Parts: sequence; C-alpha cells; structure tokens
Amino acid sequence: MITFKSLLKIVSFVIASVMATTLMAQDAPTFSKDIAPILQQKCQSCHNPDGIAPMALISYEQVWPFASLIQDRTSKRIMPPWHLDKGIGIQRYKNDISLSDEQIAAIAAWAEAGAPEGDPADLPAPLEFPSGADWQLAEQLGPPDFVIKSNPYDVIANGQDQWWEPRVSFEGLDSERILRAAEFKPSYPLGKKVVHHGHAVLIPEGERRSVALARYGVGKSWEIYPEGTGMRVPPNGSIAWNLHYFPVGTEVPNDVVEVGLWFYPEDYQPEQETVGEVLYRVDGLKGMARGQDIVIPPHGYQVLQGTHRLESPAVLHSFRPHLHMRGKVMSMEAIYPDGRKEVLSQVNNYDHNWQIAYMYADDAKPILPSGTLLQFTSVFDNTANNPINPDPEQWVVFGRRGVDEMSHAWVGITHINEEQYAQAMAERRAQQETLRLE
Repeated sequence: MITFKSLLKIVSFVIASVMATTLMAQDAPTFSKDIAPILQQKCQSCHNPDGIAPMALISYEQVWPFASLIQDRTSKRIMPPWHLDKGIGIQRYKNDISLSDEQIAAIAAWAEAGAPEGDPADLPAPLEFPSGADWQLAEQLGPPDFVIKSNPYDVIANGQDQWWEPRVSFEGLDSERILRAAEFKPSYPLGKKVVHHGHAVLIPEGERRSVALARYGVGKSWEIYPEGTGMRVPPNGSIAWNLHYFPVGTEVPNDVVEVGLWFYPEDYQPEQETVGEVLYRVDGLKGMARGQDIVIPPHGYQVLQGTHRLESPAVLHSFRPHLHMRGKVMSMEAIYPDGRKEVLSQVNNYDHNWQIAYMYADDAKPILPSGTLLQFTSVFDNTANNPINPDPEQWVVFGRRGVDEMSHAWVGITHINEEQYAQAMAERRAQQETLRLE
C-alpha cells in the first residue's frame, strides 16, 4: 500500500528529475546553434534528399529521431566515413570529413540532454545541394568539355557481383589535349546505388599503351590535378570500361555511366605530367601470379607486404587502399635512400563499402627522391570480430567478388625530374619556415 508520504517522495523525485533534465538541456548544445553547423560541414553532402545516404539530416524534424543513432555512429567514428589512423602519418587532407574530438563531444552532449532544438534563429543559412544527376565539378569548373558514355547494362535485382566491360569508340577531339580534371558519374538515382567502383581507360588508336582517364569508387568520384599538372590525352582510340556492379534488390535496366573531362586551353603545356592513380600491388609479387599468396584461414588473419622502388623523384597526391570484406588495415610507408623510414598514411579501419581516396593537402603531399621504396602492408581479418565479414567459417582466396580478396593501393602520383624535385623541396622548406615563424 502506497502511503501519502511515499507518494510525496515519488512526486518530489519526479519533479527533481525533470528540473535536472531541464537544467542540463539548458546548458547543453542545441541543434540550431551547435549541431546543425556540424551536420552542414560534415554530413549533409550525403544526407540530403538527393544524396546517397538513407536519410536526410537537414531540419530538426529530420534529425531529432536519429539523435541516439548519430551519437553512436559518430562516437565510434563509423560516420562520417574516414578510416585513416588519427595517430600516425600525414593528417592534412583536402577532403577530410572526419569529426574533431570536440565535435564528437558536442554531439554526445546534445543527444544525452534529450536533443534540444534551441532557437531556430540560431540556425545557419541552409545549403543548396546539386542534384545527384548534376556534375559535382560544374560549380567550380563549368560543364565538362567532353563526355564519354558506357554502353547500357541491365543490373539484376538480386545476386552476386556483376561486371560490365564494354569497349566504346573515343573520337571527337581535334588534337591531343591536356586533361585538368575528370569526374565519374553513375546514373541517377539508381546507378549511384549499384555502381561500386569502376574505371574508364583510353586505348590510343594504333598503340598498346593505356591512359586512365577516370577511376571511381564509393567515396571517390572525381579528381582535379594541381595547377600546372595535367595528363596527355590523345585524340582517338577506344574506351575500355571496367564497371563493378552490386545488386541492391531493385532492377536497374539500361544503366549508363558517364565520365566528364575538363581540359586546359588548347596548346597548353603542363609543367608536370601525371598518369593519375597508379596501382601498386601488395599481393602476388616476387614472380608469383596475381593474388597467389592470399590465403586467409577460417577465424584467422593474414598480413601481406609489397615494396616498390621509385626510379625517379615523385610527388604523391592521394592514397586509396583497395581490399575487400576481410581487409582491415593498409599502410603506405616511404623508405628513403638514406635508410629513414616514414609512415605516410595508414587506414586502420578499412570498410569495403567505401573506396575513399585520401587527397593530401598541397603543403603535406609527400615529395620523394629517386630510389625511395614505397612499402605497403595489408592486414586481413577473417574472424567474427570483423563486422562486415560475411562468413568467418570460409577459407578466403584472391578473386574479384567482394567475398573474395584483393590487396593493392591506388596512388595518385606525378613523376618529376631532379630539377623539379629540387625546386619542390626548396618550396616545401620555405613553407615550413614560414609556418614556424608565424
């Protein structure tokens, strides 16, 4: 039997709890003032009505139901997707969308306080997002100078990985041009959901060489070369497409992928010539067939290492690991001719659902002398601790499917001569001295 005294205690406790919660909410960050700016800066490029994310995170009404989920995903650094090790290697990147410790703490405090809205007058001005059908680089560079298209492909609703490798004629340029930027654009809206990654490679007419015009992965759709750096594109040939589709439960008939090309003015001669992203293998080296050394036991791990020597000086623009579902870690280290060893970048929480190219800031790009060894290390986790492992009971070997494995890195690289290397190093030392004096 509840006495009046007991009831009074209960009421007093409830009132005290409500007052404490109210006071905590008053002191806590609010959506309008504190959280909305973070979402704008780090999340809304995907979490908008036309984005690839499953929900929009624009208004308070859209965000509030997901407050606890947002706290969970951000505190675990699952979102935004940025899988670099924060404790080692270069930490300055052009496309860094990771949250700072302070931003993560603000989101946690906001969610734990009940996700208060705050004063709508504190909201930042809303952002305008391009349609998923638009070229992302158009706002910066205008419409592309040239567009190539794949042949259409019917993507099934359910099943294993699908590949489409058509050859398409490349013609329409009057002369060789210097490529400044390229963007890989799956169709909208369904193509963006089923195209996992792909390549558009030009085979020049009458030649056996190839020119990689554009490479794509979820998390990397475009590339702009530094000012003064470009890629030579011959006027004729054929495009070899390599498109990796993954069914998502909905048929996608007649899917077409486009690549937009932006050129420097005609007769422009670049100071430095690049070949874009170059594949550096971590598997199947020392005379072995590709992937022959990938053998991951059930409930086990494997570590592979591959080393490549630079025969000329080089500037690195980006680092993009490529592993599959058991891939967990990939590092890129430089072993200099004098014996020094430096970790340039390390992805320590790889997720095959994303193919992020980590683009170095201009003042942080590695400038490497001739004779430098680039050493790559991959770690595979075939245990139940790997959250995207489809079946830890299986032996895993090399293969193109996501349930098989690969081990290589795509590195954006420009080879330079010794004079350009000396100039680049002098400029870097001057930058560092300026920063030291500031």
